[in-house]
Amino acid sequence: MTAVTAVTAEVTIPIRWRDVDAYGHVNNAVFLNYLEEARDRLVGSLFGDRSWDFVIARVAIDYRSELNQDDREVVVECRVTGFGTSSVRTSERVFAAGGKLSAESESVIVARDPETGRSRPLTDEEKAILQRAIDGG
Repeated sequence: MTAVTAVTAEVTIPIRWRDVDAYGHVNNAVFLNYLEEARDRLVGSLFGDRSWDFVIARVAIDYRSELNQDDREVVVECRVTGFGTSSVRTSERVFAAGGKLSAESESVIVARDPETGRSRPLTDEEKAILQRAIDGG
């Protein structure tokens, strides 16, 4: 299930057998996949086909509680928290079944020129879209 509002994308992701490590919990690296799924939904909802023009530059994760196979699924929320000349800051939260907070994250994505592969400034239109997302509509 996916829900997108002007501010937040919310994605429900099943915990897969491959996500769980030898300790019986979801491996820390898998959280990056969960975050990416929600971030991609948010950016896609804001920019449509142009969402491919953004690449990840930074991710910082704080793990709050363990996830395991018994949780069955996670809910990931992602929202825009700010933007600069060429970058967009997002905030993500990962919840286990029952609403238990499992991780919090801050990410930075950068607008990319597809021809040069280098960062590019956000357009005025992109900035307006981002500001509306921050303002809630």
